[in-house]
Amino acid sequence: MVVKRRYDSSRRQEQARQTRRAILEAAGRLFVDPGYAATPLTSVAVEAGVAVQTLYAVFGSKRQLLSQLVDVTLAGDDEPVALPDRPFVAEIRALTDPRAKLTRYARHLAEVNARQAQVMLALAGAATADPDAAEIWRKNVDDRRRGMAMFAAELVGTGGVRPDLGVDQVADILWLAQDVRNFDWLVRQRGWAIEQYQRWYVDTVSGAIIAGAE
Repeated sequence: MVVKRRYDSSRRQEQARQTRRAILEAAGRLFVDPGYAATPLTSVAVEAGVAVQTLYAVFGSKRQLLSQLVDVTLAGDDEPVALPDRPFVAEIRALTDPRAKLTRYARHLAEVNARQAQVMLALAGAATADPDAAEIWRKNVDDRRRGMAMFAAELVGTGGVRPDLGVDQVADILWLAQDVRNFDWLVRQRGWAIEQYQRWYVDTVSGAIIAGAE
């Protein structure tokens, strides 16, 4: 009698996740140094310890690999959870004071920038010469602006924002303050502690948008 072994889909799925994670981590290292343009997919495959055919099967193209690397680095995971449904957003919405909302967002922002700074700066550099990288960079810029528009509407709706500022202006201020290049300069280059960076963000944005703030 021949006993058929039951197909273990969960094991296959976990192996696929590990392969995907290894490729993304390898791309994260090589796209930073030596850089996106200088890194062929064969090098990413070698770094990840997979066949290049496997890399193509998982991601399809170098552009798609870069795009998904940016998304995963930003989110911190590979889960299909939209930004508005992330726990930190619910925590911000539950707060009733605009400065408290900014303080909670500053913690999230510091975590994201600590994780993504090198990749995003590498993307910004690649965008100056590579059309695919430029398109991904522009999409990221537009996505961040939309995210800050949502946050601005939340802050204005809470009350306490200067009456001469509309949602668009508040969004512009938020968008400028959260730029990863601020984190790179203050924390990575000037050596600020993460807590200092968070205080700088809260104090700067509060001073610009909250009524009566100094």
